[in-house]
Amino acid sequence: MLIGVPKEIKANENRVALLPVGASTLIKNGHKVVVETNAGVGSGFSDEDYKAVGAEIASSAKAVFSVSDMIMKVKEPISSEYKLIKEGQILFTYFHFAANKELTEAMMKSKCIAIAYETVQKADRSLPLLIPMSEVAGRMAPQEGAKYLEKAMGGRGILLGGVPGTGPAEVMVLGGGIVGTNAAKIAAGFGAKVTIYDNNLYRLRYLDDVMPSNVTTMMSNEYYIKAGLPKADLVIGAVLIPGAKAPKLVTRDMLSLMKEGSVIVDVSVDQGGCIETCTPTTHENPTFVIDGVVHYCVANMPGAVPHTSTLALTNATLPYAVEIANKGYRDAIKTNPEIKLGLNMIDGKITYKGVAEAFDFEYHTVDSVLK
Repeated sequence: MLIGVPKEIKANENRVALLPVGASTLIKNGHKVVVETNAGVGSGFSDEDYKAVGAEIASSAKAVFSVSDMIMKVKEPISSEYKLIKEGQILFTYFHFAANKELTEAMMKSKCIAIAYETVQKADRSLPLLIPMSEVAGRMAPQEGAKYLEKAMGGRGILLGGVPGTGPAEVMVLGGGIVGTNAAKIAAGFGAKVTIYDNNLYRLRYLDDVMPSNVTTMMSNEYYIKAGLPKADLVIGAVLIPGAKAPKLVTRDMLSLMKEGSVIVDVSVDQGGCIETCTPTTHENPTFVIDGVVHYCVANMPGAVPHTSTLALTNATLPYAVEIANKGYRDAIKTNPEIKLGLNMIDGKITYKGVAEAFDFEYHTVDSVLK
């Protein structure tokens, strides 16, 4: 199989989908790898690093897409890439289809095989290709929140951890999964007073056991969220429903309960966001203000720390890429239930229920399309 790695072109996205060591692994398995020139530079890997392990360097994305059986990316294709995708071509990347109707329709039209990192799922329901970036984004969220709480950045002028004689900031974390746990851990390390909200009582018991004393847990419902918002200096959205839109836990009306100069960091924004007023932003223009509340809604937060993010992501994706390449996508899907759950689309048909439901499109089972 010929695996292609184009350079990421989403704004301020410096990650790359395959390291030189990953290219070497695929080549040793009998495959060919072609990498667009400078694709790895933002993460600290040169064209020479790829050439040294036997990968070919292509001069453009068009050259990569035109020859590749499988494309490995980090972020979803954007409009300028749609026309490059061939019918029957495997795309292995983050898609987050349920938050983007235009992308969904474009990939249906292309008739590609869309295998989404974010819905590859293990038997224990964990998401092995989402976890590394959730860990990065979760740990970044308090860091970004602390920055935008500074007065010069539009915030209230609150130091997250406070100092002796002055209380710390209050942080609400909506969701106790991977993002929320990592966010709470870092916010607590700063010295903030942290409350994690989740609707799974067993998860809350676990978090209550493992978190430090400045972290408390709370059942997630409208009543408790409304009660917490007036006290919160920083709200971190960390809700995920695999492959589907995130529920809106903070509505437009509820925003008025928050203090002027408080900050929202919605990590869920790439799945539609769990704060109703959040819309995706970029690292170049990361924030906007509504009702005096600073909103940070960057959809590719890990792209700001590409060296760390690329290493973390490719550690997880490479074994799946090798399996897909070695077996071919049909046998890989039929023999590995984790990859089967990653298949979101094939031949213009949606094979992931959460994506179909997001736009009221027809849903097809994987088995029905792989006969």
